[in-house]
Amino acid sequence: MNYQFFMEMALGQARQALGEGEFPVGCVIVYKNKIIVSGTRKGSRADNINEVDHAEMVALRCLARLDKDIDPKKLTLFCTLEPCLMCYGAILLSRIGELVYAYEDVMGGATRGDMTQLGPLYESAGISIVGRIMRPESLALLKSFFSDPANTYWKGSVLARYTLAQ
Repeated sequence: MNYQFFMEMALGQARQALGEGEFPVGCVIVYKNKIIVSGTRKGSRADNINEVDHAEMVALRCLARLDKDIDPKKLTLFCTLEPCLMCYGAILLSRIGELVYAYEDVMGGATRGDMTQLGPLYESAGISIVGRIMRPESLALLKSFFSDPANTYWKGSVLARYTLAQ
């Protein structure tokens, strides 16, 4: 599988989110070398803040609506920022076979957690994780977002400080 190609597609989703004034995170889900669903972050603008419409959750909701017989273990989810606990839990429960992300979330990333400390439902997920694919491109989008005074979402946070210091 061409990780760079599909991550570039996820980055395209992140660029779309940034263009809409949203936190620049994008996601695509791939099955048999084809993108079957995508998602962008919603709900991070000052006029509409929520913590439910993350790019991965948007894509997973689209996946759930597909009328196809798909083996979830053959799905690869590409996202431009390491998933948070909510998204990672939903990815595990969806039985996605592989997760590929671009930029580490030092504030809320959940993929480095000790799965043996969780219940068997999560521990047995058997997901493969690949990080730092096209990291500089995702970093550039996040720097652009955090540098813009009009964007207040997570302004001054651990993630913002870490990102802007690079």
